[in-house]
Amino acid sequence: MKETYTVKEKIKQFLHILFPIFLTQISLYMMNFFDVTMTGKYSAVDLAGVAIGSNIWVAISTGIGGILTGLTPIVSQAFGAKDHERISRTVEQAIYLAAVFAFFVFTLIYFFVPILLENMPIEHDVQIVAYQYLQALCIGVVPIFIYHVLRSFIDALGRTNVTMMLTLCSLPLNILLNDIFIFGRWGIPAFGGVGAGYATSITYWCLLLCAFLLVRFRKPFATYNILKKLHPISFSIWKQLFLIGTPIGLAIFFETSIFSAVTLLMSQFGTATIAAHQAALNFGSLLYMIPLSVSLTLTIIVGFEVGAKRLEHAKRYCIIGICSAVMMAIVASIVLLLFREAIASLYTNDALVLQWTKRFLLYVLFFQFSDAVAAPIQGALRGYKDVRFPFFIALVSYWLIGLPVGYVFTHYTTAGPFGYWLGLIAGLASGAILLFIRLIQKWKHA
Repeated sequence: MKETYTVKEKIKQFLHILFPIFLTQISLYMMNFFDVTMTGKYSAVDLAGVAIGSNIWVAISTGIGGILTGLTPIVSQAFGAKDHERISRTVEQAIYLAAVFAFFVFTLIYFFVPILLENMPIEHDVQIVAYQYLQALCIGVVPIFIYHVLRSFIDALGRTNVTMMLTLCSLPLNILLNDIFIFGRWGIPAFGGVGAGYATSITYWCLLLCAFLLVRFRKPFATYNILKKLHPISFSIWKQLFLIGTPIGLAIFFETSIFSAVTLLMSQFGTATIAAHQAALNFGSLLYMIPLSVSLTLTIIVGFEVGAKRLEHAKRYCIIGICSAVMMAIVASIVLLLFREAIASLYTNDALVLQWTKRFLLYVLFFQFSDAVAAPIQGALRGYKDVRFPFFIALVSYWLIGLPVGYVFTHYTTAGPFGYWLGLIAGLASGAILLFIRLIQKWKHA
């Protein structure tokens, strides 16, 4: 990254960082996408089991991953201030922290998730698939958390093209392993939905190995000497990571867990409804990779400008990011309207699930525009290290507005399972409005 002077230069640098991040996010999310779509081709029970399991996994892993991404604004601001020593120390401590979080997740999945599943009103076979899928994903917990740290480090230096290449290469591997473990190939038995968990975990290990080799032996990353010599734990750096990362992680957890909670609540409507809900939500989450990529880009580039004390430049980047996300949301919505049936057919061969999926996809349209405003602003505020207020916004908009509204629509109107989606739309819209107000306040006092 470098200082820019004109709007044209800023747009060029913004796109230079955004495009690789977008491809990276798409590739990472396509792993989950293929887990769901390929499992759906195996059986409806396996699709429902993976739907339940992946929603629990996403709520846990994205919350923890969010805490670890607190590293990004720290490194980007230190990079802007040219404090290389601080970068090296912080990245190393973040890796230690990632290992601790991995142990926490192991404990959570093996001791508490079975209790949760047993108390859910779902078929016993679906429970078994969900738990075994999560057990398979546990194999990849350590590598994916450490990869989160290394990716944040690489991206914060503005070298987003590197993580793009890593994830682009990992996607075909994940698809191949899914085919092998889900359907049974080359002498390996068919594991169904559980096989998708094994495939993803193996892919995570390969990702970590490649990222570690790059960080250790390729410039400019090797000049920071990450893990070249192990240093003792620094609780002062852990505290700094927690102070910035915890509000980010909790905000992400509140956002992702509301979708997971809705999926669990939808279990009362039967296997076909769960499968269709998960299919539509999976595609909606795929579209969310666009504003999410803008968000990650703004965290890096705003952090860089703030670290260099160029606050007016940071503001201009915010405007560029929000406008870009809104325009891309319009395009995505048009595509969804035109190809809704073709999209639904990617997930299932079951006629009933297909019809339900087409109806759920209509609600995805309304997600796009709230996300196009909220996600970029969240990323920009993280670049300013303003993370506490967005955390409270996430809590209020998703859990105090979105979920109660959804419950009312579902149980006291004729909306049925779509009532929860109406609640999600209300929560996302309120969050977008509150975040926009916060950003305006930030500009006024910057």
